[in-house]
Amino acid sequence: MIQFLDLKKMNEKHYDAISHALDKVLKSGWYILGDSVREFEKKFADFCGTKYSIGVANGLDALSLIVKAYDIGEGDEVLVPSNTYIASILAISSNGATPVLVEPTLSTYNINPANIEKHITNKTKAIMVVHLYGQSCDMVPIIEIAKKYNLKVIEDCAQAHGAVYRGGKVGNLGDAAGFSFYPGKNLGALGDGGAITTNDEALYTKLVAFRNYGSHKKYENLYKGINSRLDEIQAAVLSVKLDFLVSENNDRRKIAKYYLENIKNSNIILPSVEVDTQHVWHVFVVRTKERDRLQKYLLENSIQTIIHYPIPPHKQVAYKEWNHLSFEISEKIHSEILSLPISPVMTIEEAKKVVEVINSYE
Repeated sequence: MIQFLDLKKMNEKHYDAISHALDKVLKSGWYILGDSVREFEKKFADFCGTKYSIGVANGLDALSLIVKAYDIGEGDEVLVPSNTYIASILAISSNGATPVLVEPTLSTYNINPANIEKHITNKTKAIMVVHLYGQSCDMVPIIEIAKKYNLKVIEDCAQAHGAVYRGGKVGNLGDAAGFSFYPGKNLGALGDGGAITTNDEALYTKLVAFRNYGSHKKYENLYKGINSRLDEIQAAVLSVKLDFLVSENNDRRKIAKYYLENIKNSNIILPSVEVDTQHVWHVFVVRTKERDRLQKYLLENSIQTIIHYPIPPHKQVAYKEWNHLSFEISEKIHSEILSLPISPVMTIEEAKKVVEVINSYE
């Protein structure tokens, strides 16, 4: 069986370095907001090219805290792509604000800048872009629109660690960005974890308190914060794995390049890579009208796949107030997409097998 993602194999590559890092944490006697978190925050900010990085408990909290810190809440609106994972939307609604769904571009699956302006009202406070599947959104027109209407640009970078747009890394393209370090991400922890990046010193100062009960100093609370702290163990693991992120993203690119050059089935629509971007291929998504039949065929041939995502946000029970709405492009995407195996430990031989099976599919 060619696994969709072999997490055990991915982490075994770093076994000795991770073991040493964990031993160091254990022996330190300090397990919350200590040296490991500070070290990782500095390394990750440097990697993204930002002044600041704040470690938090998970990717959802990263986005939620940004929205909260910008005082976006009841009566406010935030634009967000209609085909994103539900976490992007939850980060908005959990603060009492209203998510406004915007259709993506079919070729890239990212928010379509041409669809943004018509959704802006006097209640709009921010645009949340999602660099879906590992490719940056087209940020220049988005930032121009945001400046025109005095809106914040919040990046959801959960699937795009290290992705580049016109020479700049995601996480340093908007006003603030949220990252997830869920184990399956390009930069994955051994549990949950997340981070926020920004160049805004005032926002940074506020977020450092927000993640820690609203406090900069123990027992003195400036804000109604939450408990969302990246722990020392996960920070230590992430510091080790960050050193290998560039090379592992390049390994993903080799598999993606092989797929793009060798999948020749006319029933399969391959992903599109924009000229101004460096895709990091968190997932390699193809489309076909009979997606479920293709998935079954691949499984019968010992190839595991996943659907990212089968149900669009506006059709989820959690947002039943949207169930009557129609988002034609999103619905098409969600009904046709299938993610093929791709990872830094996948071999070209395995990719060849995937290609052979897909090319034989009728």
